[in-house]
Amino acid sequence: MTYKLSRLMSTATAGYGVFALVQPAHLGKAVEAPSSEIGAWEVLARTYAVRDLAISSFGMFGRSGRTVRTAMKLRILNDVGDGLVLAARTSDPDVRQKVLAVTMGWAALNTVALVVDSRRNDDD
Repeated sequence: MTYKLSRLMSTATAGYGVFALVQPAHLGKAVEAPSSEIGAWEVLARTYAVRDLAISSFGMFGRSGRTVRTAMKLRILNDVGDGLVLAARTSDPDVRQKVLAVTMGWAALNTVALVVDSRRNDDD
């Protein structure tokens, strides 16, 4: 039971969580939010950070395959949900496309990691 790719993706997501805590303004800038809304986007970025760090800790340090798989499934669902919510909040089609590319791309990478790892570790 190693789940190497899933643990790698969890580590990368934790890295994003740390970045979001240190630079919470990045999210508002990425969605090109008006300056009057930046504070709200910073709160959202910090919320994502705490959530991502919590889930990633289970993905990185979980002792059982079940724990790692559950963390990965939560990660994938959160990425898809984030994409849908963020895309709905922007009226600019280019920004919407960028948001969906990042969030759905991350969901896809996590899905590939989980599928590959699950096949390699189907004994637990």
